[in-house]
Amino acid sequence: MEGKGEQAHLMLSDNVKSLISVDQMNNLWKGLVAIAGDYQNKSEWKEQNVSGKTVYYCDLRFSHKTLRCNTAFDKNGLATTLNFVPSPLQAPPPMVYVNDSVMQEKGIKVVTGKFELPGTLCMPKGKTMVPVVILVSGSGANDRDETIGPNKPFRDLAHGLAKEGIASIRYDKRTLVYGNKSVPEGEEPSMENEYVQDVLSAVRLAKNISGVDSSRIFIVGHSQGAYLAPRLAQRCRDIKGIVMMSGNARHLADLLPEQIGYLYSLDSLTSEKKKQLDDLKVQVANVKKLGKKGFDSGIALPLGLPASYWKDINEYNQLKVAKSLKCPILILQGERDYQVTMTDFLLWHKNLNGRKNVSFRSYPKLNHLYMEGTGKSSPTEYFKPATIPDYVSQELAEWINKQK
Repeated sequence: MEGKGEQAHLMLSDNVKSLISVDQMNNLWKGLVAIAGDYQNKSEWKEQNVSGKTVYYCDLRFSHKTLRCNTAFDKNGLATTLNFVPSPLQAPPPMVYVNDSVMQEKGIKVVTGKFELPGTLCMPKGKTMVPVVILVSGSGANDRDETIGPNKPFRDLAHGLAKEGIASIRYDKRTLVYGNKSVPEGEEPSMENEYVQDVLSAVRLAKNISGVDSSRIFIVGHSQGAYLAPRLAQRCRDIKGIVMMSGNARHLADLLPEQIGYLYSLDSLTSEKKKQLDDLKVQVANVKKLGKKGFDSGIALPLGLPASYWKDINEYNQLKVAKSLKCPILILQGERDYQVTMTDFLLWHKNLNGRKNVSFRSYPKLNHLYMEGTGKSSPTEYFKPATIPDYVSQELAEWINKQK
């Protein structure tokens, strides 16, 4: 939340916005750190019923104490509640059932210099020389399962692929494990040190795992991880192929007004919301001029991300890089996804269709998490327990097994 008060404010309901300003949102995180110490990590989101209303909560671990964040949403997916209280003592989380007749999981570490990221290796049983996928998550401080609410998309994928005879590596992101200490000394925040460095370390790890075919290592990226997959393949010749699950074909900043506008469309577009959207569009146009004539340093950068991070985004052209690749590419898309939409999928198709190394697949019922639903998707849908359908991992495995 640090540095993202303006973006968080956009996600509040009108009633809550009237009670807290953007400046107060920006100062909220600073106040929490002052009270509880440096941020460490967070638990998975859970839900409980309070007086007939569904409240979502997670525990934020700081160096001095743990605080519980509580939130609830209206029918349009906007937050009607946001508070932080001391966390009650928690029982250990229940163990996740793993069908040990078909798969086996064990703890691993993905190591990049001083950064050690705990992860999980999931291996199919009774098979040798199997392909392996490196699961690369989307934006934010995600854990190895890409947990959101009660849902764990990457765990679902790992288990589904294991049933099909394919191994996987998934790991906690550096930003989850190390928080604001994730950037190596002498570097500035970028996609390079948030993503690329650790993925390359995971590939090196995969090459030395007993039972894995080191000639068949695949990157499976989701959301921002999919957007970066062409860059990862360009940087690592040991990659056999990449799978892009809901990767944006447009500039990352261009998604922001569309996402917020969609959420506002679920309700009425008030004059205040229109002004916020207009301000965001100004930020988006300005950040593309970063380092060039016409850039206005007085305009806030979108999402509160530093200039170095946006510079990295501006210099990366995922379509151009993807066109240069010779390795197999599979592009997947949920047709109900409002975060990365069919507009992006069609752009990928327009630019890469006809290439023998590229395949496409979209799913009418799936949202951004690759979970089924009907009608318009909204954030509240992410907090309803669901799993990725078997047909997703089965089709993914079928494509992987064809890449010899």
